[in-house]
Amino acid sequence: MIPMRALAVPLAALLVAAGCGLSDDPPAASSGAAGVIKVGGVSSLSGAVTFPDSSAAAKAVFDRVNEQGGVNGHKIEYVGADDKGDPAAAAQAARDVVTNQGVVALVGSASLLDCAVNAPFYQQSRIVSVQGTGVDPTCFESPAISPVNTGPYLNMAINLYYASEVLERDKVCMFLAILGNTNDAYGGAVKSWTALTGKKLTLDDRTVKPDSDPTPFVLRARREGCQAVLYNGTEPMAISWMKVVKQQGVSGIDWLMTTAPYTEAVARALGADGDGMYANAEFEPFTEADSPALKDWRTLMTSKNVPLTSFGQGGYLAATYFVDTLKAIKGPITRESVTAAFQALKPVQTPMTGTPYAFGQAARHFSNRAGKIVQLRGGAWHVVTREWVRYPGTLG
Repeated sequence: MIPMRALAVPLAALLVAAGCGLSDDPPAASSGAAGVIKVGGVSSLSGAVTFPDSSAAAKAVFDRVNEQGGVNGHKIEYVGADDKGDPAAAAQAARDVVTNQGVVALVGSASLLDCAVNAPFYQQSRIVSVQGTGVDPTCFESPAISPVNTGPYLNMAINLYYASEVLERDKVCMFLAILGNTNDAYGGAVKSWTALTGKKLTLDDRTVKPDSDPTPFVLRARREGCQAVLYNGTEPMAISWMKVVKQQGVSGIDWLMTTAPYTEAVARALGADGDGMYANAEFEPFTEADSPALKDWRTLMTSKNVPLTSFGQGGYLAATYFVDTLKAIKGPITRESVTAAFQALKPVQTPMTGTPYAFGQAARHFSNRAGKIVQLRGGAWHVVTREWVRYPGTLG
C-alpha cells in the first residue's frame, strides 16, 4: 500500500545506502535507562510520499500503555525518525535510533525505502523491526523485518486470484506503475498466480507513470477485451483512472485496485463515478463502523486524534504485537531479550487480520496472507467479501 503521490526511488542509490551499513560495527545491545524502554521507528514523515498514520497509531498505543502504568512498571519512549523519502536520510535515521538512541526494537515504521536501505544494518545490529506498513520487497525478505500488512505484491496476487477464481473472469489484465525496485516482486506475484491457477494475463502493461494520462490505458483495456483490470495506482492516480472510465463510457470491466485507494478521500472525490471499483483491504475494513474487531482500535485512534486509515491499523497492530510480546519477557527488557522473544514468537491471531502474524527465525515474512474486498457504490465503500479471501499460493 502506497499513499498519495508516488515516488520512484533510484535502485542504485538504495544499494549504495544499504551497503554503507555493512561497514558499521554492530552496536551493543541496549535497554532503556532509568526504567524507560526505548523503541524506535523510521518512517517517511516528510517528502513527496508520507506515511504518518502508522507511527502515529503506534505512539497512541504506547501512550495508552504508559497511562496505564507501562510494561511491568516501565514506560515506553517512542523515538521516531523521518527518512524524508531520501536514501541517505534513511540510513542516517536508522543509525541514529539504533546506535545513538539505543532502542530495543523498531515498531510501526512505514516507508517506501527504509527496508531497502537499512535491512542489512538491522540484521547486523541484531534488532527486529515490526513494520506497520511494509512496501519495498526487502521488507518481506529480510529475517530482521516482519511487516504486519499484506504488502503490495501479495495484495496483487490476492486480487488476481479474486478476479479469476471468484469473479471467474477469463481475460484478466494488469496495469502497473513500477516504483523503485518493485518490478520483480510484482512479477513474482503474477508467476505465483499462474502456477496456482494455470492461467495467464491477457495483458501485462507496466509502463504507467505517476503522471500518466490514464486515457490510452483505459482505452487499451477496452480494445483488448479485458474483463477484469488490476491497477496499483495511488489515491490520485485511481481517482484520475476512474474519471476517465466514466468519461469514455467504458463498461463491462471490473476495476480492481490495491489498498492504496481504499480511503474516505477517494470515495468522496469519485462519488458515483467510482461505482463498481474494487479495492483490497489488508485489514478488517476500517469503514465498517460497527465491526467488533475494530472497537478498540477505533476508540483509541479517535481519542488520540489519529486518522482512521489502513496505515493506522498497521501501526496499531505492530505496537500491540510488540507490547504483548514485551509482557511475556521474563527478566530485563533489552535488545537481546526482545529479539529472542520475537524469534521464538508463536503465530498471533487477531480478528483484524485473516491470517496470524508471525516472526520467528524465517528468512522471509508474509504473515498477513488475506484480504477483504470492498467496493465503491454511491460514493461509499461496501464490504463485498464478509469472509477473508486467503491466498492459497506462495510468492516465489
